[in-house]
Amino acid sequence: MSKISPCLWFDGQAEEAAQFYTSLVPDSRIDSVNRAPADYPSGSAGDVLTVEFTLAGESYIGLNGGPHFKFTEAVSFTIHCEDQAEVDYYWDALTADGGAPSQCGWLKDRFGLSWQIVPRQLIALLKDPDPGRAQRAMEAMLQMKKIDIAAVERAADGG
Repeated sequence: MSKISPCLWFDGQAEEAAQFYTSLVPDSRIDSVNRAPADYPSGSAGDVLTVEFTLAGESYIGLNGGPHFKFTEAVSFTIHCEDQAEVDYYWDALTADGGAPSQCGWLKDRFGLSWQIVPRQLIALLKDPDPGRAQRAMEAMLQMKKIDIAAVERAADGG
């Protein structure tokens, strides 16, 4: 386990979420499912209390903490994608079954967790030394939900 691991608060869905996330991302696995040794405010002895899992080599903890706290956009996870196929893969999987698209490559998955699906080409265009190209890329991105790399590149080129 990493020295520092994000702990994600779920309302009874920590194991389901961990299974879903680890099925999507390479170099991922569930490390342990830990059951409550006694009753606790949002569950009973024997219920799944925490799930330790690894996504792309990074450690996470899912906690079944109950309905008291919800995810907000103040915290999100970014997936840096190599091409449009990878953008489409993560976007489609994370918005399926109750997930919701937002603006500029942001979405919420079915558990309410926010993600940013970001093509590496977009980052490069936003850092372009030509301020006109960077501005046009930014303006195109601001009109999108899921990022369309080809459309952002056309816009950056003035098309």
